[in-house]
Amino acid sequence: MSQENRFQVDVIELPEILVAAIEHRGLPNKLGETLARFITWRKLNKLPPSKSRTFNFIYDDPATTVPENYRFDIGCSIDQKVSDENFGIVNKKIPAGSYAMIKHIGSDDTLGEAIQFLVSDWITHSGYELRDFPITLERVSFFPEVSEHEMVTHVYLPIHNQNS
Repeated sequence: MSQENRFQVDVIELPEILVAAIEHRGLPNKLGETLARFITWRKLNKLPPSKSRTFNFIYDDPATTVPENYRFDIGCSIDQKVSDENFGIVNKKIPAGSYAMIKHIGSDDTLGEAIQFLVSDWITHSGYELRDFPITLERVSFFPEVSEHEMVTHVYLPIHNQNS
């Protein structure tokens, strides 16, 4: 099966989305600790995935980034800005605009293939250019609510027309 058939890419428009996030900086193998802290904050603030969309911002490829310099944000949509220095929560915005999107179904183990396809193959032949914003994941359904092979993640690549 060719890569083109394996990944369906849709170009969509997203509105601006306000996000409360924890910025993970450092060793990728410590990401679980940051995730646990975020889940605790989310529960305390009554923002379950059923009420608040779940997002990740990917700044670096762990395979090519020095582990100490790795950056990855974990967040959820919010209606208004929040502040919680005890948990390291910061306010971020997903900018309105065009995004190339792949709906990935399955384990995070294969998520990298979809991301790699978007940033290496698809963008080269698409007629679009990258915008200055990280790859964004929207965790639509995830473990343990669904089994790993049923997880749904939307991969968003921020783009604009080459002629604009």
